Amino acid sequence: MLKLILIISLNKIFMLRRTICAVLLSLAAIGAKAQYTNYPQGVPPLEKLPLYTSGPTLPMPSYVKKAFDKGTHTISGKPGKNYWENHGRYDIAITVNPPHSTVSGVEHISYVNNSPDKLDSLNMKLIVNNHRTGGGRGNATPNPDAGINVDNITVNGTPYTWDNATVSGTNYMMPLKKPLMPHDSVKMDIAWHYLMTRSGTQGREAIIDSTTFYIAYFYPRVSVYDDWKGWDTQPFGAGEFYNDFNDYKLSVTVPKNFVVVATGVLQNPDEVMSPAAAQRYKASLTTDGTVHVATLPDMKAHTVTAQKDMNTWRFNSTNISDVAVAVSDHYVWDSGSVVTDDKTGRRVNMAAFFNDNADDFHHDVEYGRQSLRWFSNNWPGVQYPFPKSTAVQGTADMEFPMMMNDSHQNDNAFAQFVQNHEQAHTYMPFYMGINESFYAFMDEGWATTFEYLIGLDQRGKHGADSLFKAFRINRWVHGNHANEVPIITPLPQGSNGSNSYGKAALSYLALKDMLGDELFKKALHTYMDNWHGKHPTPWDYFYSMNTGSGKNLNWFFNNFFYTPYYCDLAIDNVKEVRTGYDITVKNVGGFAIPFDVVATNDDGKTQTFHQTPIVWEKDQKQTVIHIPAGASVKTITLDNGVYMDANEKDNTWTGK
Repeated sequence: MLKLILIISLNKIFMLRRTICAVLLSLAAIGAKAQYTNYPQGVPPLEKLPLYTSGPTLPMPSYVKKAFDKGTHTISGKPGKNYWENHGRYDIAITVNPPHSTVSGVEHISYVNNSPDKLDSLNMKLIVNNHRTGGGRGNATPNPDAGINVDNITVNGTPYTWDNATVSGTNYMMPLKKPLMPHDSVKMDIAWHYLMTRSGTQGREAIIDSTTFYIAYFYPRVSVYDDWKGWDTQPFGAGEFYNDFNDYKLSVTVPKNFVVVATGVLQNPDEVMSPAAAQRYKASLTTDGTVHVATLPDMKAHTVTAQKDMNTWRFNSTNISDVAVAVSDHYVWDSGSVVTDDKTGRRVNMAAFFNDNADDFHHDVEYGRQSLRWFSNNWPGVQYPFPKSTAVQGTADMEFPMMMNDSHQNDNAFAQFVQNHEQAHTYMPFYMGINESFYAFMDEGWATTFEYLIGLDQRGKHGADSLFKAFRINRWVHGNHANEVPIITPLPQGSNGSNSYGKAALSYLALKDMLGDELFKKALHTYMDNWHGKHPTPWDYFYSMNTGSGKNLNWFFNNFFYTPYYCDLAIDNVKEVRTGYDITVKNVGGFAIPFDVVATNDDGKTQTFHQTPIVWEKDQKQTVIHIPAGASVKTITLDNGVYMDANEKDNTWTGK
């Protein structure tokens, strides 16, 4: 999702927030020689920070170390022989009747405890309870009547007492009368309702207009119980997704002439659509290009849906982390498809659901067709894992499985950039079950990386570099680094801006530069093969990349993730030698970034000598670069590219 770093009216994409508070970060090394020190009053000078240049392990907090000790995670990067994760099957039916803002639902949950632990309680996630307090993700006005109201609930067929007056937060630890034993299951039936609002959780689920709703986070669910933190009880607001991989049957009942798009494959187009519209929809699933399933004249003429008083749209999805819904009686609906795998001919459906006057959304099917194919075959070079994707015109610029809630943009090129970012999130956190609410850099950093890489193809290097620097790096690198927080700092204490987006993306791009495309992709695929459909920690990424590359990259990971470093190089000394020049480059900021040494001759001709981050492996404070330049060199300049330098004034040497 393009959130947080917001410069052009996007609430979340580009909000490069500075971290003001000091943070405690205590990480114990597993059998390693050193321990990361707490620095509650800012950060120490570089020479006092421990650097891990050898050894099989990286420092990790005790709760992660326990998972490695239990054999559910390994330093090879693979899940251990004792790895497990829990699973749910959700059968959900909701009724929506705009302009009435009440969403009513019933659901049957079958939850399987695959853990070795006896569970005396289930932690229930109730995210729309944010509306009650006005807290969390940008709710402007508290609404005591909003939030989940459970009408009745049974557990294994027995009525359960649920007091709506006391369940006000986004987590409710629900005691079980009979413990859920290892490898057993529990069944729940819940009827509930809630009021939608216009503000939503930062617009991510909200009333878009009087007859258009984007419905997300809308059902009571069992939160993640994992092998390294136990129950996920983090209040909604500090982060985003962390869900189990579940199976969903979703039914959405709406009045006639309302179209429904949602996560999952539509099961009954002939039942809920007119014959002509259903034919257009089904044709779009195998069509290159864009099919207008429902135009504005169609919607006004009421010729799109079946003309029963109420229609129930049914969607199925398996092994997926969430579902979302959009409904409208006047949005238009475009749809098409793209072959993402030339060998098998596999197609993915791409759709858009939007106001007819939004020009950018008229291009969204084509934008999506491009990105789905590009991501599948280039970076990350893994097949798009779902059968469809739908872009909905909303207000949030927020990703959901198979769904994107995107705001309207006047600049179509920028609209494509936004969609690229949200589409990239399919891989992280929806293909990889990342705890984004705790370690957001594991998904936001990758979406930012993929957004830049596809941008190179779509905009060219100059265009992609300029956009990346302007929106992802500039404000951070030219800000105050006195209170810089290491990327590895968990999100509840750490920064949710530069750490999650720009700094993390720079680490991934720097590693790609150092390893080269082929080896980097091999290592990345090792990580993704190991952990897709599972719950990886940062250490699973680190060790998978070590194994996949065949290299000990711990020094690099320590440099980028465990330190308060930033990007700032300086030419400290230039010495002319018989074969050229020896240039001493001081690493003022500390990050092990790549850079170019650009030598300009008296006649204006230049030579560029690229340096990968490997030059910092042995000494991260300074390095000496030899360039075989002639005696006519007039200036030598360091060019960091997208790794923008905090102080460029000391990046140029001028000869006598």
